[in-house]
Amino acid sequence: MNNDSMIEIKTFGVRGLFEQIDKKKSLLDQKRPLPVHTVRSIREHLIVNWTYHSNAIEGNTLTLSETKVALEGITVGGKTIKEHLEAINHRDAILYVEEIVGNQESLSEWQIKSIHRLILKGIEDESAGIYRKENVIISGALQIPPDATQIQSEMERFIDWVKHEGQLLHPIERAAVIHLDFVGIHPFIDGNGRTARLLLNFELIKSGYPPIVIQKENRSEYYSALDHAHTSKDNTKFIALVSEIMDQTFAMYLRLV
Repeated sequence: MNNDSMIEIKTFGVRGLFEQIDKKKSLLDQKRPLPVHTVRSIREHLIVNWTYHSNAIEGNTLTLSETKVALEGITVGGKTIKEHLEAINHRDAILYVEEIVGNQESLSEWQIKSIHRLILKGIEDESAGIYRKENVIISGALQIPPDATQIQSEMERFIDWVKHEGQLLHPIERAAVIHLDFVGIHPFIDGNGRTARLLLNFELIKSGYPPIVIQKENRSEYYSALDHAHTSKDNTKFIALVSEIMDQTFAMYLRLV
């Protein structure tokens, strides 16, 4: 997060940032329906970028151009089958998220498990869509996820919060907290980060906002904001990070239309 953004947050608070973003959202909404070819090119760009960055954050070594090629069904020399599958699976998970938003389905444990199942399809089928039965430590983080025996009850609490208290929050804050809480529970052995970013965007899209892409270059800042929220119980830093990326996303859309 740059210094100007931090000054803005300290001066106006997160609420002020939401107002700034919603003004841009209103401007974009006034331009709807957007040109067909513009929408198509934005969507194609989004799928490749979202897939590349979300996988790269987790260690996938495919470049942006290699990710695009892999999604076209072409094998990239020198890269593992697992890395190819991670790209294809993530694209399929995005399409599934678009489908459940289109069907106006609310978030449920079934939807979360289905998203996760797509992410690990053909990679770790035995763990895909199944809550972990072991305790884990998140590498590089201070926060320790709940005991495996608590996962089911924690996920039920999480879904209940999304359906009730979460609905009282601004959509951007709600989406950010969904990501935070899900990562904090860490319900699966692997694939939690990618699932969390898909859930973040599921909530944004459902609320009429464009999806955002947390870039690989912001990995350190992203993890720092997550860990700060989990250890201090102060979500402001992470919500501000999400808000800043959303603000930049709206600026890009408005330039294109």
